[in-house]
Amino acid sequence: MSMLGVLRATEQARTAAGRPGARPCARALEGAAVLALALSLAMPLLSGCGPQGSADNTRDAAASAAGVQDRALQAELEQQERIASAHPREHLRELQAIESRAAPGSSERLEALSQRAALLAQLRDRTGHEAAVEALKAWPETSPVRAQIPLALMLARAQWLKANGELGAGVRLLGGLAEIDAAKADRRMLWRATELRAYMQGDYGEVDAAVESGLKALEQARAMGSRWRAATNDATLAFNYFRSQQFDHALRAAREALEAAQQDPDPVLMYSVHTILGIVHSQDEDPRLSQQAREQALQYAREAQAPGLQALALGNLADYELRSGNYARALELSTQSLALAHEDGEISTEILARHNMGIAKIGLKRLDEGKRDVLQAITMDAQREAGSYTAEAWLELGGYLEKADDLPGAVDAYHRARKEFDAVLRDETRKAVLEAQARFEDQQRQREIRLLNQDNSLKAEQIRTRDLQLKLWAEVGGCVLLSGALLALAYRRIRRTNAALAQTNESLRVQSERDPLTGLANRRHFQQAIAQRTREGGLRGSLFLIDIDHFKRINDQWGHAAGDTVLVEVARRLSSVLREQDLVVRWGGEEFLILVNSEATEDARQLGQRLLDQIGGQPVDHGPLRIPISASIGFASFPMAPQDLTLEWERAIDLVDTVMYMAKAHGRNKAYGVAAMQARDRDQLLALAGRIESAWHQGQVQLVSLLGPVQEGRA
Repeated sequence: MSMLGVLRATEQARTAAGRPGARPCARALEGAAVLALALSLAMPLLSGCGPQGSADNTRDAAASAAGVQDRALQAELEQQERIASAHPREHLRELQAIESRAAPGSSERLEALSQRAALLAQLRDRTGHEAAVEALKAWPETSPVRAQIPLALMLARAQWLKANGELGAGVRLLGGLAEIDAAKADRRMLWRATELRAYMQGDYGEVDAAVESGLKALEQARAMGSRWRAATNDATLAFNYFRSQQFDHALRAAREALEAAQQDPDPVLMYSVHTILGIVHSQDEDPRLSQQAREQALQYAREAQAPGLQALALGNLADYELRSGNYARALELSTQSLALAHEDGEISTEILARHNMGIAKIGLKRLDEGKRDVLQAITMDAQREAGSYTAEAWLELGGYLEKADDLPGAVDAYHRARKEFDAVLRDETRKAVLEAQARFEDQQRQREIRLLNQDNSLKAEQIRTRDLQLKLWAEVGGCVLLSGALLALAYRRIRRTNAALAQTNESLRVQSERDPLTGLANRRHFQQAIAQRTREGGLRGSLFLIDIDHFKRINDQWGHAAGDTVLVEVARRLSSVLREQDLVVRWGGEEFLILVNSEATEDARQLGQRLLDQIGGQPVDHGPLRIPISASIGFASFPMAPQDLTLEWERAIDLVDTVMYMAKAHGRNKAYGVAAMQARDRDQLLALAGRIESAWHQGQVQLVSLLGPVQEGRA
């Protein structure tokens, strides 16, 4: 299922990365701890049996036994750090037992509590996690490790934010690592926090920063002499390199992860590394290495006896089979994954399995069954408020329905995907606005201080000028002309300063309303401009929504720099066929929106054809590459014929968005325009817009269909 299942599986796999499922090791360490405790009790008695048994000997023996016990606890905690995430419910109890055996205020007790907070976050146990945080806050002031509490609290809170999908907040919180003195920090917690930061930065979209944090964590792991930690870091680095299209770096990091893991192997760590290898090799022309890596990951998940990891591994394999077109095999694997997900009680894995099952059934032409499974998965994601996954699921459903020739279903799915992506964008924008508000207010205060200082300087200049004037009048009454010249000079200086301030403010306003890549207007400018172009609450003019076809494929095949070149060139081509008074906006991603003043359907048809020809007429040059491109376009003119009905601009965009996705579903490189809709009023118009494909076939909607130019072969 493209990258959706891979991303889900990788997110959960890396949660357990570097933690084996080998239970006998834990039992052996528990035995070592019991032995250490027995020695600590026996040593005073043994020392007292000697002929010269003294209090000094007793204290030395007790200290030695305590040291043995501490080392045994540290070894247990090291093992728990490696294995607990694969079986969190079981290991919560074991960590609590270790915590109770460790000395109050000791580093061992703090480490046990820190690990327990991580598991409670993984299980999304709010009550338990809050109790763990409160225990950290109440840490004894006299404890020798009291200085580690700020780092422990930062880590615990970031783990909770990560588990609940609040990536931006987590990235900002872990920015506080810059203020931690690495030389004095607990190395285990510092490594976990740095690795977590790399993970969250990658998922948040800050891939370059994620690589930097990952390299720092790798350096920390090597300084600790920990091969399993280094393998975990290399796997995370490989995935972030993969997402940034640096495939050679990704492959090298994945191989280094495998080499490090093989030096200190365990089933879950090997599972995680082979999962990453399967992802990295998915870009190979020969798919066999990717398939082999995924199958090996499944073998290690079974060896770890972790149903959740087995379900994820089966989901990864199902994804591979879906993309290979082996729908029957994908259905078989997805069914097995669903059964294991039920056993493990992991809701996100169940959603993934159910989605894969539905897509496989659609591929097998069992459309109704497949749609039901996918819609159930989407509903479950929506209940978890996983908006980005919901949007991706709708988009993928549309693509498979298009392949299955269910064009009305594909159009509906594409349209729902657009609404979900817009909702996610609004949510992220709302969070970004709240986050930016503090920065803005601080900048505003600084600006006001600068302006106040400038104003004070101008006033001081005026005062000095007046003082000079009075002196001149008092001392040399005949110097009126000189005094006037000085006043004029001061006046001109004031005017120049005010003009410069006004120019700076206008420049800032213009920059905030422009897309930095293409130079076109952005959504903010459109929303301000549209109010001036609408009358009586309705849009008047012709509206076009343009989407570059297969833009993700361009990015994947030739890199994001090539994608940027395509966007810039499309913006130039659009502007070349428009007039100065026409409004052209980069609407988001690979989408552009155009509003022209003409209300005539024939004018809109002619412009739609010119846009198709201009965009797709020539490939885009990017260095030695010639990248063929095309676009799908939806357009409509308002007021809508034949009843001259108008719509609010938001509803008008929804309408052209729907017909744009119809153009995609019907083959791409084409445009559909709404010429007329048989509606008596606005409500009936909106009702027809909601089922435009069927209304078109029933003759209630008249569409204009335009074809783009014939494409050259790919580079």
